[in-house]
Amino acid sequence: MLVFKFGGASVKDAAGVANLANVVKQYTDHQLLIVVSAMGKTTNALEKLTKAYMDQADDIHDIFNEIKEYHYNILSGLFETGHPVFDEVANTFVEIDWAIEDEPHDSYDFVYDQIVSIGELVSTRIVSAYLNKEGLKSKWLDVRGYVHTDNTYREGVVEWDKTRASISKDLPALLDKGIVVTQGFLGGTSENFTTTLGREGSDYTASIFAACLGAESVTAWKDVPGILNADPRYFTDTVKFDELSYTEAIEMTYYGASVIHPKTIKPLQNARIPLLVKPFTDPSASGTVIKEDGHNKFVKPVIILKQNQVLLSVSGKDYSFITEDHLSDVFRLFAQNNVKINVMQTSALSFSVCFDLNEERFEKLLNGLKQDFKVKYNEGLTLITVRHDGVNTIKELTEGKTILLEQISRNTIQVVVR
Repeated sequence: MLVFKFGGASVKDAAGVANLANVVKQYTDHQLLIVVSAMGKTTNALEKLTKAYMDQADDIHDIFNEIKEYHYNILSGLFETGHPVFDEVANTFVEIDWAIEDEPHDSYDFVYDQIVSIGELVSTRIVSAYLNKEGLKSKWLDVRGYVHTDNTYREGVVEWDKTRASISKDLPALLDKGIVVTQGFLGGTSENFTTTLGREGSDYTASIFAACLGAESVTAWKDVPGILNADPRYFTDTVKFDELSYTEAIEMTYYGASVIHPKTIKPLQNARIPLLVKPFTDPSASGTVIKEDGHNKFVKPVIILKQNQVLLSVSGKDYSFITEDHLSDVFRLFAQNNVKINVMQTSALSFSVCFDLNEERFEKLLNGLKQDFKVKYNEGLTLITVRHDGVNTIKELTEGKTILLEQISRNTIQVVVR
């Protein structure tokens, strides 16, 4: 039994959906569960829609109409007019019409999950219908009834026992009958509200299903040839890893490597299930295999960039030392506001942290910290992480830039730069 995950880039247009079907046709001798992300940049567009709704902006319906038109154009390239999938997609979009009908009363994170989740629900409707049209027997599955989470909206925490029981009860029989197509990124609460698992969380969804079903492997189909030592959007001389160990993959995702969601590896490592990262444009290519005994061969250092960073420093209002009690209060506020720390450093009088900017959460965090501490911060920074022989690389990458924080350990160098 195999689990496939297809990201937004792989289904960004009608040709992408057709290519997905061609990939699937090469694996018809396997039981197959397919996890699909929202199409193209739909998640970004739905995030824009969510903000417009919460701000009660004038362009709410213009944004929404663009999203619908984008999907209907894809439908028109795949199906004849009158195919039932047109109504299925329209009925799914109605959930957004209901959501934006009244003025917002719920929290931003709750509204975000109810609106942004529609991207995956629509994409999987289209993919499942097209597979059936191509003679690949497929069943659409609502993941919200199987991946159970708590009520932490935008960062749903999986309730593993309940999730494992639901998946184990229904999925084996469904997989015996044909391909199962479901949504990445989404979960459901006990009150039947939608949660999301964190941005780019579809990889994590695939690993959840794989671990619960004892899959042979998970394949993440990407728009890159495999896992590279650096992001090809910023570097031209990248090299591909043929293999990586779970440990190295976890380290890379922790520091911000964007190819795999950070939570993906742990369920697979626990179940000893390999993860393959392969290009959807060339299904026969070897890609990268991540497994327990994966051989880490570092021809070049690993370089990871995280943009849009905040560097924040807190200190006591009375120039007192930063003690464990102070740190406990600071960490409590970070946890309460769901702000994840990328780098931290302490001195006698201050504690500095670097993290991704989320404007709403940052504002709440600032308000909490300012009650007991003096706070200074810089926005719009870049966090550069280099692993494995990176001293010379760091010098090159930081030339002409202002270094605001630097941290060096045995295998890793991190710098925050302006």
